[in-house]
Amino acid sequence: MAPAEFRHPTFGRRQFEHRAFECLEAKQAAEAGQTEFEQTEFGRTVRRWRDRVSPQAAGLPAGGHRRVPGLRREELALLAGISVDYVTRLEQGRATNPSEQVVEALGRALRVSAAEREHLFRVAGLVPPGRGTVPAHLTPGVQRMLDRLTGIPVAVSDAAWTLLLANPLYTALMGQRRGSERNAVWRTFLGPPSRVRHTPQSQEDLEVSQVCALRAAARRYPADQRLRRLVAELRARSERFAQLWDSAAVGRAEAGRKTVDHPQVGAVTLDCDVLSVAGSDLRILVYTAEPGSPDAERLALLAVLGTEMLSHPQGREEPRGGGAVGGGSEVAGNVGDGAGTGGDRRLRAVG
Repeated sequence: MAPAEFRHPTFGRRQFEHRAFECLEAKQAAEAGQTEFEQTEFGRTVRRWRDRVSPQAAGLPAGGHRRVPGLRREELALLAGISVDYVTRLEQGRATNPSEQVVEALGRALRVSAAEREHLFRVAGLVPPGRGTVPAHLTPGVQRMLDRLTGIPVAVSDAAWTLLLANPLYTALMGQRRGSERNAVWRTFLGPPSRVRHTPQSQEDLEVSQVCALRAAARRYPADQRLRRLVAELRARSERFAQLWDSAAVGRAEAGRKTVDHPQVGAVTLDCDVLSVAGSDLRILVYTAEPGSPDAERLALLAVLGTEMLSHPQGREEPRGGGAVGGGSEVAGNVGDGAGTGGDRRLRAVG
């Protein structure tokens, strides 16, 4: 079980990723005899930008008296899917080397513009992702649209089918994703069994379409080192993936219906659709049930269960990743395998 500050009902992987970095920083500071830290430009920037984002704009309740004009640290940590302690360390200058995933997640939670995102990377000492890398930035307009898609499982995936954001209902339906499990292709060929039912034919179609999608992403983003590492790992560890990759098999995802075997509410059959965001190469994954159907009732029950999970966050281990949009991406039709958590309407960065 993870320490309390690293638990969360919707996210979890990133806490474990950065725990090692935090421990290393503390050890280095102790060895150097440091007792005080100077606030970094990155920390000052995060702190200033946190003040300008209202809870309502982020899809959070205002919640009575507030000492800060914008988001509290706990709220920013919740939205970004990292621990409150790590956000505090970053703002105070006690943590000085945030990873690219953390900077990306904080930028999404702070709803930064494209220019501000680039600035955030630079003050973190990182090179902003270039044109040859898989885009992961969500514009404020797309974020606002996602905030309004309530009551249905919704998630956002990048061109490599890695999960970026997910609302709680999506996470509740499909389960939490950690580490490499955030990528749908990795899960299909190397991960544990999915909750989504597949016939032998639908499983084959899924595999072919995912390999085709990943190959297309590799062609569009030749400079993306993370994508290259993903393909190399899949080819090395999965004979089936290597066979499909080398054979240049052709297939395409088709929207359709998916049956998800949920451990608490049972089988839920949903329509799965993928919405493309022009100019960004992002996919918005939307799962809906026929109104008034038993599946709609099960989805409503799952929303209640998700709300209860959010009411008791310390009792569950958080998959840190990106935070619920941290686990692997889910792609409707043949590329993805399922759906997401509860009655809270927030979408969280999965970094």
